[in-house]
Amino acid sequence: MTKLTKKTTAARSKAPAKKSAAPAKRKTGEPPATFISAQIDIGFGNHLYLRGDGPGLSWDHGVAMDCTGANLWTASVKRATTPVTFKLLVNDLAWSTGNDYVVAAGKSITVTPSF
Repeated sequence: MTKLTKKTTAARSKAPAKKSAAPAKRKTGEPPATFISAQIDIGFGNHLYLRGDGPGLSWDHGVAMDCTGANLWTASVKRATTPVTFKLLVNDLAWSTGNDYVVAAGKSITVTPSF
Protein backbone atom coordinates (compact mmCIF):
# COMPACT_ATOMS: atom_id res chain seq x y z
CA MET A 1 0.00 0.00 0.00
CA THR A 2 1.13 3.47 -0.70
CA LYS A 3 0.85 6.39 1.67
CA LEU A 4 -2.04 7.78 -0.31
CA THR A 5 -3.96 4.52 -0.03
CA LYS A 6 -3.38 4.33 3.73
CA LYS A 7 -4.75 7.85 4.20
CA THR A 8 -7.79 7.11 2.07
CA THR A 9 -8.47 3.87 3.95
CA ALA A 10 -8.04 5.59 7.32
CA ALA A 11 -10.42 8.38 6.32
CA ARG A 12 -13.06 5.86 5.30
CA SER A 13 -12.79 3.89 8.54
CA LYS A 14 -13.61 6.79 10.84
CA ALA A 15 -16.36 6.13 13.34
CA PRO A 16 -19.81 7.28 12.24
CA ALA A 17 -21.10 10.57 13.60
CA LYS A 18 -22.85 10.31 16.94
CA LYS A 19 -26.61 10.47 16.84
CA SER A 20 -28.24 13.18 18.91
CA ALA A 21 -30.34 12.04 21.84
CA ALA A 22 -34.04 11.69 21.26
CA PRO A 23 -36.15 14.39 22.92
CA ALA A 24 -37.45 13.49 26.35
CA LYS A 25 -40.90 12.01 26.25
CA ARG A 26 -43.56 12.91 28.76
CA LYS A 27 -44.65 9.91 30.76
CA THR A 28 -48.07 8.89 29.61
CA GLY A 29 -50.72 8.90 32.26
CA GLU A 30 -48.87 11.33 34.52
CA PRO A 31 -51.05 14.35 35.26
CA PRO A 32 -49.63 17.86 34.71
CA ALA A 33 -48.18 19.71 37.70
CA THR A 34 -50.27 22.12 39.77
CA PHE A 35 -48.58 25.51 40.22
CA ILE A 36 -49.03 27.75 43.26
CA SER A 37 -47.75 31.34 43.40
CA ALA A 38 -47.99 33.90 46.18
CA GLN A 39 -47.44 37.62 45.78
CA ILE A 40 -46.29 39.00 49.10
CA ASP A 41 -43.39 40.79 50.76
CA ILE A 42 -42.64 38.86 53.94
CA GLY A 43 -39.47 40.76 54.80
CA PHE A 44 -35.80 40.04 54.25
CA GLY A 45 -34.59 36.78 55.79
CA ASN A 46 -38.05 35.20 56.01
CA HIS A 47 -39.26 32.26 53.97
CA LEU A 48 -42.71 31.20 52.76
CA TYR A 49 -43.96 27.63 53.27
CA LEU A 50 -46.86 25.61 51.93
CA ARG A 51 -48.97 23.11 53.90
CA GLY A 52 -52.08 21.25 52.86
CA ASP A 53 -53.71 18.28 51.15
CA GLY A 54 -52.06 16.99 47.98
CA PRO A 55 -49.13 14.83 46.89
CA GLY A 56 -46.09 15.74 48.97
CA LEU A 57 -48.07 18.11 51.23
CA SER A 58 -48.99 17.79 54.87
CA TRP A 59 -50.82 19.93 57.42
CA ASP A 60 -48.06 19.10 59.96
CA HIS A 61 -44.88 20.14 58.10
CA GLY A 62 -44.44 22.80 55.44
CA VAL A 63 -42.76 22.62 52.05
CA ALA A 64 -40.50 25.59 51.31
CA MET A 65 -41.57 27.73 48.37
CA ASP A 66 -39.06 29.29 45.97
CA CYS A 67 -38.56 33.05 45.86
CA THR A 68 -38.60 33.60 42.09
CA GLY A 69 -38.91 37.37 41.91
CA ALA A 70 -39.60 40.54 43.84
CA ASN A 71 -42.40 39.58 46.21
CA LEU A 72 -43.14 36.36 44.26
CA TRP A 73 -43.01 32.87 45.73
CA THR A 74 -43.74 29.69 43.76
CA ALA A 75 -44.17 25.95 44.28
CA SER A 76 -45.43 23.05 42.21
CA VAL A 77 -47.35 19.98 43.28
CA LYS A 78 -46.76 17.00 41.01
CA ARG A 79 -49.08 14.03 40.43
CA ALA A 80 -52.19 15.71 41.88
CA THR A 81 -55.40 14.13 40.58
CA THR A 82 -57.82 15.91 42.90
CA PRO A 83 -58.02 19.58 43.97
CA VAL A 84 -55.11 20.76 46.15
CA THR A 85 -56.12 22.52 49.38
CA PHE A 86 -53.41 24.59 51.02
CA LYS A 87 -52.43 27.36 53.40
CA LEU A 88 -49.26 29.51 53.51
CA LEU A 89 -46.99 30.10 56.49
CA VAL A 90 -44.13 32.50 57.17
CA ASN A 91 -41.07 30.55 58.33
CA ASP A 92 -43.37 27.51 58.69
CA LEU A 93 -44.70 29.07 61.93
CA ALA A 94 -47.21 31.87 61.28
CA TRP A 95 -50.35 30.83 59.34
CA SER A 96 -51.97 33.06 56.75
CA THR A 97 -55.36 34.42 57.81
CA GLY A 98 -58.64 33.50 56.17
CA ASN A 99 -59.95 30.35 54.55
CA ASP A 100 -57.86 27.61 52.95
CA TYR A 101 -56.98 28.07 49.30
CA VAL A 102 -58.06 25.47 46.72
CA VAL A 103 -56.70 24.93 43.20
CA ALA A 104 -57.85 22.31 40.69
CA ALA A 105 -55.33 19.59 39.85
CA GLY A 106 -53.12 20.57 36.93
CA LYS A 107 -54.05 24.27 37.12
CA SER A 108 -52.25 27.40 38.35
CA ILE A 109 -53.24 29.85 41.05
CA THR A 110 -51.75 33.11 42.31
CA VAL A 111 -52.80 34.28 45.75
CA THR A 112 -52.09 37.34 47.87
CA PRO A 113 -52.12 36.08 51.45
CA SER A 114 -52.30 38.21 54.56
CA PHE A 115 -50.80 37.42 57.96
